[in-house]
Amino acid sequence: MRDHLRAGIAVYNEGRYHAAHDAWEEYWLDLDAGDDERFLHGLIQFTAVVHHASEENWSGAQGLAESATEYLDGLSDPYHGVAVDEVRAFLVATAADPHHAATDPPTLTHEGEAVEYDALDFDATAIVAGVLAETGRYDEAVVADAVARARSELDGDGGSQFAGMLFSFVRERDQRPVVYQRLLDHVELEQQKDDDVRGLFDGSG
Repeated sequence: MRDHLRAGIAVYNEGRYHAAHDAWEEYWLDLDAGDDERFLHGLIQFTAVVHHASEENWSGAQGLAESATEYLDGLSDPYHGVAVDEVRAFLVATAADPHHAATDPPTLTHEGEAVEYDALDFDATAIVAGVLAETGRYDEAVVADAVARARSELDGDGGSQFAGMLFSFVRERDQRPVVYQRLLDHVELEQQKDDDVRGLFDGSG
């Protein structure tokens, strides 16, 4: 859970409240009923509360604050390194007055750290890259290909060209479109090389 958790927290702390759940949802959907499932379900609804409040959807924020509180009720604090008591207090206040969510959304922490993109390791960064592709102007297939190639690099001794570009894609917000174009160019180049090699062996080259 750690990589998904930190990735979603970093996306949330970046102010992308609606997108944060994308880092958690795939992992959450595979969980059996229990404390971990309730924990992520509650966090997903918590980020939705903040998102609705940012859109001035007060009834949506209030209703979700009540249900998120129920999901997080009884969990230890911290839970998986997250300060759940702070989240619960915010949800209780929002359920009483939904405008609270717009004026004072809390920063999420993990193990006492307000996680940002530059604090993420490669696996969490790869999750964020997928989230940014899904919610932005970027081709998800290109980013997924780059992540796969980066993993191959890191597992072997072929350098870290793709890993470096993925870190830049996530961390350098202002330069993200430029970095994505470099990523796209390198993916297309490597795909062409792969096609050329296949052509040598299947008779088409």
